[in-house]
Amino acid sequence: MMKILLDIPDHKAASLMEVLRSISFVKAKPITDSKAQLLEELKEAVEEMKLIRLGKKKARNAEDFLNEL
Repeated sequence: MMKILLDIPDHKAASLMEVLRSISFVKAKPITDSKAQLLEELKEAVEEMKLIRLGKKKARNAEDFLNEL
């Protein structure tokens, strides 16, 4: 199953949700801004890990990371 995250202006969201819900094979539900931000940050983290594995980016040591927190 494919999942898609869309950015839609607030004033257009209700009409698009109505259209999506009218399609029998589509399940649509809004997510909060904080969940959308979390998903974006996770995506960026996965991309960074891919670059590290490919040797295109250097990993930080764990102690530096924890000190940053």
